[in-house]
Amino acid sequence: MNPSISPEVRVRITDSIAHVTLDRAHKRNALSLQVLADLERALSELGGDTSVRVVIIAASGKVFSSGHDLKEMVNRSAEDYEKLFRQCTMTMQRIRQIPQPAIAQVQGLATAAGCQLAASCDLIVAGRSAAFATPGVKIGLFCTTPMVPLVRGLPPKLAMEMLLTGRPITAQRAYDVGFVNAVCDDDVLPETTIGLAQNIVESSGHAATIGKAAFYRQLHLCEPDAYADAVDVMTRNACDPEADEGIRAFLEKRPPRWDQPSES
Repeated sequence: MNPSISPEVRVRITDSIAHVTLDRAHKRNALSLQVLADLERALSELGGDTSVRVVIIAASGKVFSSGHDLKEMVNRSAEDYEKLFRQCTMTMQRIRQIPQPAIAQVQGLATAAGCQLAASCDLIVAGRSAAFATPGVKIGLFCTTPMVPLVRGLPPKLAMEMLLTGRPITAQRAYDVGFVNAVCDDDVLPETTIGLAQNIVESSGHAATIGKAAFYRQLHLCEPDAYADAVDVMTRNACDPEADEGIRAFLEKRPPRWDQPSES
């Protein structure tokens, strides 16, 4: 794919891992309408690239993202605001819709829509400097759209506290409640994130793809329906050549060869 989606959304693919970097440090990586659209386009293109196994969403500078660009939110029409929030929603949902697992690599503040961006990813690796906040209430704008992934990734009482007070939570507290998957020193944040991505790449890509879709689908199902869906998915998964190869490799005590079809 084109590595220069835009000057403010850079894409690089190395060893089956796509690095999508917000490069707007001078604006604290604020999510302007254009940046959101460019990010969605990058994710859509990556989603169709079968050579990409994991997507890392990162940011340049000391701040992951300060959220929406507030200069775009002064004296605008209802149509303008709706366009912005709909684009933001489409971008966040695209993260969940692409087949590859997405990892947020977070340093510094992730606030409002920036917090939403991190929360929308499948996994989060945070530097010790990272903090997560939804401070819209302090400027009279409740973070309703960031709330959507937030309440699905945090205990409800903690999510409500963040939304009502605007106070940030540290990377460590986010880790303690299961919102963040790993916390590390900032100087090893990229390496730690890549390490997690490489662990995913080592496993079956097909299994990860169908597993991600099933995971989010069953969140909205009652337990009997979730089991019915899981049985169907696992049956089809078991019939896949990669599953056959993985089982054979385990029994034969050898590494699996995911890029080669198994014997019938």
